[in-house]
Amino acid sequence: MKTRNHRRMHLLFRLALVSILVLGATRVILDNLKNNLLWPGLIKSRNHKYSVKVPIDVSLDEIVEDDCNVFEGKWVWDNKSYPLYKEESCPFLVKQTTCLKNGRPDSFYQNWRWQPNACNLPRFDGLKLMEILRDKRMMFVGDSIQRGMFESMVCLVQSSIPPDVKRSLGRIPPRKVFKVEEFNVTIEYYWAPFIIESISDHATNHTVHKRMVKLDSVAKHSKEWDGADILIFESYVWWMYKPTINATYGSPDKIQEYNVTTAYRLAMETWANWIESKTRAQKIFFATMSPTHLWSWEWKPGSDGNCFNETGPFEGSYWGTGSNLDIMRIVKDVLGQLKVKVMLLNITQLSEYRKDGHTSIFGERKGKLLSKEQRSDPKNFADCIHWCLPGVPDTWNEILYALLLQDYRSTR
Repeated sequence: MKTRNHRRMHLLFRLALVSILVLGATRVILDNLKNNLLWPGLIKSRNHKYSVKVPIDVSLDEIVEDDCNVFEGKWVWDNKSYPLYKEESCPFLVKQTTCLKNGRPDSFYQNWRWQPNACNLPRFDGLKLMEILRDKRMMFVGDSIQRGMFESMVCLVQSSIPPDVKRSLGRIPPRKVFKVEEFNVTIEYYWAPFIIESISDHATNHTVHKRMVKLDSVAKHSKEWDGADILIFESYVWWMYKPTINATYGSPDKIQEYNVTTAYRLAMETWANWIESKTRAQKIFFATMSPTHLWSWEWKPGSDGNCFNETGPFEGSYWGTGSNLDIMRIVKDVLGQLKVKVMLLNITQLSEYRKDGHTSIFGERKGKLLSKEQRSDPKNFADCIHWCLPGVPDTWNEILYALLLQDYRSTR
């Protein structure tokens, strides 16, 4: 019985993953066709008041003590100071994430604030972040989940810098680049769903059905990463389509079938070798897996739904079967053996609580909003992988901002 349930669960995960990831490629294609936002050459303005570098004042309220684990805490209701930006105020959001505009009847998912147990997170300040990033490149690397984190960061910055500060978004797949001219800053996204090289690396022409990865090769990607000053990596959901994956290792002509956890470890070790071979100093972060909420029976025994119609986070402990503990251990093992410092963004547990935060039936499929008929069938069409914005990914970026702020303070 246990084996039958496990197989059923994995089949459901595969079906959900296929249908949802298809929209990622379509979304990029439409972005390119729709690209009506200017992307001028980035030229430092010498006449603007923000062109002159100024020191950042980190107040006592913004200090996160070293003994505070910002990833341990709870979600608290805060409809006075959250969300940090409005959906309609960020022109850079794609339809995949604009749940309110797409018809979601409630906005409660926007009003939850992450509260660490032993400290407070500093309030996000876009101008301070721009000073930290002045003359630098920040790059988010990964799949469509990581693209959501990138878009969240763009909206957080967009909403908190003055309107006279020039900003623009450009798309040249596999990259999206947000530029803030007066600070000579770029915030970028780079599509690499497996981090290492694969046949899915084309931003628009790929499919999860035919996965094949090169477990010992990252050079094609890394040459794009070398110029970045801050890198945030993430890779999980594309690995989980099936328990095995086709891959090459050692010989580019010898394709073998690997257990996913074995392949993931080899891929992480290849990535780690690149990290340790670098001669240029970079700040590097690795985000743990973003959880899914595909099966409501995990929190409502006897039910047969998913994240659809969920309007609040879990109270108490919860860990879903969609989050693979073996993968978590591999990430921690590989990072723990590195001689180069890589900071772990352990977002999994805090995001596990947020069964209410997914796009559900209020996102896109194949570049189009769901039809009335599709919305009436949430069991088959709800997206319980991606997140609404504003929403949970904003908290990931609040934590990233807090860590960057502490790092800035420690070097002054």
